[in-house]
This record gives sequence, structure tokens and C-alpha cells, in this order.
Amino acid sequence: MPYLHQDSKPRPPALPGAARPTISSGKTYEELKQDCLRRGILFEDPDFPACNSSLFFSEKPPVPFIWKRPGDIVKDPKFILGGATRTDICQGDLGDCWLLAAIASLTLNEKTLARVVPLDQNFGPDYAGIFHFQFWQHNEWLDVVIDDRLPTFKGRLVFLHSAEHNEFWSALLEKAYAKLNGSYEALKGGSTIEAMEDFTGGVGEMYEVKKAPENFYEILEKALKRCSMVGCSIDTSSAAESEAKTRFGLIKGHAYSVTGIDEVSYRGMRVQLIRIRNPWGQVEWNGPWSDNSPEWRSVSPSEQKRLSQAALDDGEFWMKFDDFRVHFDKVEICNLTPDALEDSTAHKWEVTIHQGSWVRGSTAGGCRNFLETFWTNPQIKLHLTEKDDGQDECTFIAALMQKDRRKLKRLGAEMLTIGYSIYESPGGDGHLGKDFFRYHPSKARSKTYINLREVSNRFKLPPGDYILVPTTFEPHQEADFCLRIFSEKKAITEDLDENVAIDLPEPPNPTPSPQETEEEKQFRALFEQISGEDMEIAAEELEYVLNAVLKKTKNIKFKDLSLISCRNIISLMDTSGNGKLEFNEFKVFWEKMKKWINIFLQFDFDKSGSMSSYELRSALKAAGYQLNNYLLQLIVLRYSDEQLQIEFDDFLNCLVRLENASRVFQALSVKNKDFINLNIAE
Repeated sequence: MPYLHQDSKPRPPALPGAARPTISSGKTYEELKQDCLRRGILFEDPDFPACNSSLFFSEKPPVPFIWKRPGDIVKDPKFILGGATRTDICQGDLGDCWLLAAIASLTLNEKTLARVVPLDQNFGPDYAGIFHFQFWQHNEWLDVVIDDRLPTFKGRLVFLHSAEHNEFWSALLEKAYAKLNGSYEALKGGSTIEAMEDFTGGVGEMYEVKKAPENFYEILEKALKRCSMVGCSIDTSSAAESEAKTRFGLIKGHAYSVTGIDEVSYRGMRVQLIRIRNPWGQVEWNGPWSDNSPEWRSVSPSEQKRLSQAALDDGEFWMKFDDFRVHFDKVEICNLTPDALEDSTAHKWEVTIHQGSWVRGSTAGGCRNFLETFWTNPQIKLHLTEKDDGQDECTFIAALMQKDRRKLKRLGAEMLTIGYSIYESPGGDGHLGKDFFRYHPSKARSKTYINLREVSNRFKLPPGDYILVPTTFEPHQEADFCLRIFSEKKAITEDLDENVAIDLPEPPNPTPSPQETEEEKQFRALFEQISGEDMEIAAEELEYVLNAVLKKTKNIKFKDLSLISCRNIISLMDTSGNGKLEFNEFKVFWEKMKKWINIFLQFDFDKSGSMSSYELRSALKAAGYQLNNYLLQLIVLRYSDEQLQIEFDDFLNCLVRLENASRVFQALSVKNKDFINLNIAE
């Protein structure tokens, strides 16, 4: 699957205005609904049909599912019954507890919930079997329209459902999210923070509970007060431990929601408590402060009411915060704005966004362990100019997200291991080369390389210019990515790979014949032998001449040049327009050819007659061409082989086309990259 570099210029963050329709017809939700009402039909989604392909891509349903509308399941269906609450989320037969934990957190913020789940939907008089939900994806809000046919077995919903059997908002939300990602199966396994970000457009931060700051309780308290979404989980040491139940009733490898945090008066002391919810809607903590534990007998009824404490098997429970730190391993916080939770003041954050790609053979260089290709990764320059108020440093969050991997699961894609490094800029605007990274250590980097959708970290660095290099861990791995930079003060970012420039020397004048060198005398003799009296040769004859000469050159290990290369050479050098090459034209070309041969040999490190496609950027720059990532990716796709090697014939072809393009550019005065794009992509 090709991943081509996208426009990587910094973009402003998406505003929570009208979401972009995603249905293939291009119509909006309201247009589709009115069309169904006018025709007296119930909507059927052509993009996510009620069939097995919408359920699974690698297996068949274990039992025959029947798709039914809510009105065929219960007599009096409701979209929302008594408000959308966390008890409306009960997990079905799908391993998407991470999503359900995020939905439970979503219900704690009415404003955020109303953005994702438009509340003006119902099964009333204007019911047309159509619903819509809105999700954030890579800097834009999408409006996802679905019909209300849901998979059932024996008259009951198979997947997410509400504790109230006639309430359907949560089941329809799960279906819309499944459509966004391609299928229900695509939702198996994930990180709660992923769904939290899709519900808010916020930025995530992850804490290891055992290494969390001493004021971790206050951090969580502030997060919940600011309506941040919070999830937690217990690590597993092996796949066999996944969803294993501990003796305290907790589930390993399972996503929980944090729904509350508070202090309670107990026997004259203040005890810190935290409220957790299991999206299964059952199976709870059975230790101190659990639903039926004796500790509650020493708490006044008014306090219990304030804490909404009830001994119900609903999956939600309180536990002592100290016990939480002992039994849980990770906490994920999705901040609706990335204000520092450790700080007591709110900040207005500046946000810029870059879209880019890692493409095998050109910009997929892997991490710093792979120095030979690391430098070829995309590079973003970050200008930190203003210090934080009252500080000597600049605070920013760098959040690197790999795009659409869940959607591409059906094609065999998995989450890649990603991360980034930050270097102090040496000045200048060009793409930094291999030697810079060989001799300069990073100033900061992501805490770890990990196979999550997004890697996010907070940094404080002195004012100055920095280079951020986003990478996969292994080289040659392809994906699109989105990089978000949140800064307390205005920070300027720019992509170092945007400029296209051509810097060619003036063509040399042919040497007058009385001063011919020995080499030129040999060429003239060969020319006369092949061309005849007119001293002009066609492409087939040029092919013979060049290959005859190259075979006699000892330091070159090249395969024969192709006829197409020779035709391109004549197209470049033929000034008379007769489709042939005169001797003087050939002499001018030969001077170019010698320069290009030397450049190729410089980057053919193992003297094999081919060079790595990752070296092409440097080789073209040595020949006078500075290309951006997009053009470089096109060239690599066009000229490299399966082993990401470029032979001299392809290198020559590329240079001839580029020079042809530059000449027409100068004649037409059009943008460099637009014209070059047309010529080299053929």
C-alpha cells in the first residue's frame, strides 16, 4: 500500500464547527433524513451494509447474527432514557473494553458528549432509521451517518448495550465508531486514550502509577474537575494473563474508567478514595471500600449519598487511593486542552499540526539506531522564541500519531512502534544530513518507542531553534502520520523538506577542435565510424557509443544503458530538433555525464553498481537539485527496485528528466515543483 507524502505545512487546529460529512453520496445527515421522510422509507447505509463484511474481516460470525432495528427488538425504543450515563455502557461479545471505558468517561461531560452524540435524535414522529455521530480524526471533525440496524442473536444485542434494554444511544455510537474504522472486528484491542482523543480532539498523557509524582491524587482530581477523560489498567506479563481475574476481583489487561475521586471522613480521619468503573457492567473490586465492605458502615448516610455510593453489581466501585496505586499500573488522561495538570493555573495553548508520511525507500529511515537511514526521515523545525511566564524555559507538548492503522487492519496492518527525537538546530533551512546526527546527541526525545497510535510527551527547553525527527522504530515501515505541537507561548514550526530548488552550472562551451583532448579524438573517430559524413547519431547509435565507452572505464560497474535513456538524452541535448545528436552536442553531454558518473560513484558505497534509494536525496543535491519529500517519494517509487536500489541507468534517466524539467521551468516561469512533478511521475 503506497503512502505518499502529504502537504506538511503547519496547520491551525480544527475548530469545533460543522463536521465534514463522510457518506459516499456527499449528502449531509439532514439531507439524507429528509429524503427518507419524503419517500416514506427507512435509511439503509450503502457504505456500511448490514452484512458480515461490516462485522468481521478475518473470521465468520460464531453464530448467525440477525440485523434488526431497535423497533424490531423492543416495543418502545428510546435513543436516550433518563440522560446518557455511564451505566448505559455494558460490554457485549467484542473485545473493545478500551472503547467502552472511553464512552463511560465521555458521559461525565455533558458538553463533550453532546458534540459526539447529537442529542436531537429520537425514535419519534420524524424517525427515519438514520442517526449520526461526530468524531475527531487527524485535525478535523467527521460526521458519521449510520442506519440503525444492529447485530442481534436470539432477539438481543450482540455487542455494546445499555442496562436499559430499550435505550440504544450507546449501541448506535459503537456502530458509528465501527464504521469509522471499517468493521466491528477492527475495534478489538486498543488503548482507551485513542478513543478519548477521537471523542474530544484532546491530547493524551500517560502515567505509570508506580512512578507517578507524589501529588498524583491532586493531578487526577484536577483532571476530573477540568472534565478530562481518565482511564486506567493493570499490566499483564503474558498473553495468558489477558483478562485474568485477581483475587481482589480486578481484571488484568482490561480497560477501566476513572469516574470520580474524593475524600471521605472515616473514624476521625480523611481517607482518599477513587471511583472506578468496569465497562462489563459487573465484576468489581472486593477489597476495602468495595460496595459491601464494612468501611461504609462508619460513613454517614449523607456522605454515602454525596458519593453516590450504592451496593449494586453495576461494575462501578470505590477503592482507597493507596490501594489503587498498589493494584493498577497505568493511567491515561485525555486533556480537552493540554493544560499542565501539575500546575494550578490554566493556560491558553497554541497548536500547530503537520501531516506527513514515512515512505519505504525515501523517508522511512527508522530510529537513531539505524544511522545510515535515520537522517532521511521527515524533519520539522521548531522555533521556541518566548519563555513561559516567570520561567526561563519554553513548555510544549509533542504528540505524534500514526494514521488509519485500525482502519487498515483488514489489509494486515498493525500499529507500528513509533517515537521521535529533538535536536538543537545548527542553523540553516535545509534537510540535515547523516553527519549531523552522527556527531550531535539529541536534546530531548519521546520517553519510549511504543506500538500505540500516539506518542505524547511534555518538554521544557530553552528558547531557540530545534529539529524534531518523527520516526518508526524499524526502517522501511510505511505509514501516514500527524504531528501536533502544543506550546504555552506561540511557537513557529516549519517543515525542512518544503523547498524545491534548482542550482545548475552554466553548460560548458564545446572545446574548439584544434584543442581536442585525446578523449575527444577517440570519440570523434568513433562518431565518424558510426554516423557517417553528417556526424549525427540516433538513439540506437548513441546507445552503442555510450556502452562501448563505459565498458572501457575500469572503476565503473554498470549494466548497459537502456535505449529509453538514450532517447531521453537526445531529447535533452538536441538543439536542431531532428531527433539526432551532433558531435558538439555529444561533447557537451559527455561533460555532464562524467560529473553524474562521479556523483553516482560517490554514493555507490559498496561499489556494486547501484546505490541505496535513501542516498538519492544527497546525490540529487550534489547534482544541483533540492527536492521536497513528496517529489523524492515519487522518484523513488519510479526508479528504485524491490531492494530499494537504484542502478546508474535509472539515476541517469532521472537526472535527464529533471534537467529537461528545469529548462522548461525557466522557459515557462512556472513553479519548480509543479512542473517537475508532472515530468518525473510519468
